[in-house]
Amino acid sequence: MISLAQIKSKLPLDFIENLYKTYNTRIADKILLGMGEKRFTTLRVNTLKSNVEEVKECLEKQNVEFEIVSWYKDAIIIKNAQESDLQKMDLYKDGKIYLQSLSSMIPPLVLNPKEGEKVLDLTAAPGSKTTQMVALMKNEGYILANELDKLRCERLKYNVNMQGAKIVETINENGSTIGDKYPEYFDKVLLDTPCSGEGRFIANDVKTYKNWSTKQVEELIKVQKDLFTSAVKTLKINGEMVYSTCTLNLKENEEIVNWAIKEYPLELEQIKIDLKNTIKGVMKGLDSSLSKSIKMIPTKNQEGFYIAKLRKR
Repeated sequence: MISLAQIKSKLPLDFIENLYKTYNTRIADKILLGMGEKRFTTLRVNTLKSNVEEVKECLEKQNVEFEIVSWYKDAIIIKNAQESDLQKMDLYKDGKIYLQSLSSMIPPLVLNPKEGEKVLDLTAAPGSKTTQMVALMKNEGYILANELDKLRCERLKYNVNMQGAKIVETINENGSTIGDKYPEYFDKVLLDTPCSGEGRFIANDVKTYKNWSTKQVEELIKVQKDLFTSAVKTLKINGEMVYSTCTLNLKENEEIVNWAIKEYPLELEQIKIDLKNTIKGVMKGLDSSLSKSIKMIPTKNQEGFYIAKLRKR
């Protein structure tokens, strides 16, 4: 792990200045120190093809050290192997596991799709949350998984097939148009929106932050609002949606949700998963009116993330 001063010297200055404007010094320091950690590889057991006991047994045979996640029995933290090592294993090749960050697993758990429901994953590639939702639904119901980028959509289709997810229809369209095509059609909607990715920054990996800029953040806000509008249109009355990002600033998180609540008949719901007592680095949304939403601070186990659950009235 590198020092706080070293971390600050590597990351974009505008990002650091905004971080200290948004959070108190203790929290901002904690976020940056989390970005100085080398993150563990984490995975989700694909219960459509396997189970935790089988995966544990296979990992033990390969001398892979691991830890079961207390708040999600299908999630595993790998202690002594990289993603590339796991990708060589039959477990991975057979689609029995999916390499996925822990924070990324939370939005589907919060949305909690049930068997037989119709669900929209509006920006779905590469399919980590899509396939997780299929597992939660036990392959019963319907998921429409949309992705704008053609190459990413192909990756989405590949992962859906690899994981044995049979209830997914994948489409390659602009998410902002889906609302007009499927008015009040879905029971639940996941909007894990394109974002500036601040929660994924790793100080020693310039690839994670080289494209970040304040201009990019401003451009993404319009995209996020357009997608939010589309998502709300597709949702049935009394339907539920989850809005999530892997970024940390207010503009793409709390301010977007506040805008949506004022613009549309949406009500913020309490997130019922008790994460604060089981995961380090979970805090309430910074706006007092959004205290039901949660923010994950980056640590060696998890990326930074923001999650809000809403109901359409």
